[in-house]
Amino acid sequence: MVEIKTATEMECMAEAGRVVAAALAAVSAQAAVGVSLLELDETARTVIAEFGARSAFLGYKPGFAPTPFPSVICASVNEAIVHGIPGRYRLREGDLLSVDFGVYLDGWAADAAVSVIVGRPRAGDPELIATAEAALEAAIAACVPGGRLGDIGHAIARTGRASGYGIPEDFGGHGIGRAMHEDPSVPNHGRPGRGLVLRPGLVLAIEPMFTAGGRDGYVIAADGWTLSSSDGSRAAHVEHTVAITEDGPRVLTRL
Repeated sequence: MVEIKTATEMECMAEAGRVVAAALAAVSAQAAVGVSLLELDETARTVIAEFGARSAFLGYKPGFAPTPFPSVICASVNEAIVHGIPGRYRLREGDLLSVDFGVYLDGWAADAAVSVIVGRPRAGDPELIATAEAALEAAIAACVPGGRLGDIGHAIARTGRASGYGIPEDFGGHGIGRAMHEDPSVPNHGRPGRGLVLRPGLVLAIEPMFTAGGRDGYVIAADGWTLSSSDGSRAAHVEHTVAITEDGPRVLTRL
């Protein structure tokens, strides 16, 4: 069931979005050579505590997962696309790090992700991240009343395919509100002019994921969570929580 939020409810979600934006900014600033993924997770936990929020990821267990998620951020490095579990790994020169983060604040959720380069970039990585960010902006621009859900996915796929990137099958964005994952599903591909009509009050988490090698497949690690590119190529993942309003799209997770 697709839930439409009131203006007051969207303001509550914007408050949760500020927590997400603050945590991602802090983690991105800390991501440097020698810093462990566990240290990044601890930084995000500190932000959660400072705002009196609750992690949307810690303890989350969807049907595909063998165990509850043990951290408050997803930290995916290099060929890992999404759902990476923070561990003792210390960041190295040239790593491509994607961080996904979500919280509940006063019962309302927000969710976003960023991809950053640690130290000197490797060839192709800045372009990969820039394309993912461009796809996200194109998808946000499609979030207008009277548009269609297919317009969002089409904007993402068109941008990624134009650069020859792969788009992992079966994974994309989602509705968000009282729960982190609500209807509708927001695929990273679609046909323009098709699908659910976009109405004011609909709030979506939109999250392009691209792999540099051009293949759409993925592999799941032994931890049952981490998704990596099937060809070992680098991956980028970006995301914002976006509200559709009478005046157009409103990004709730941007500082």
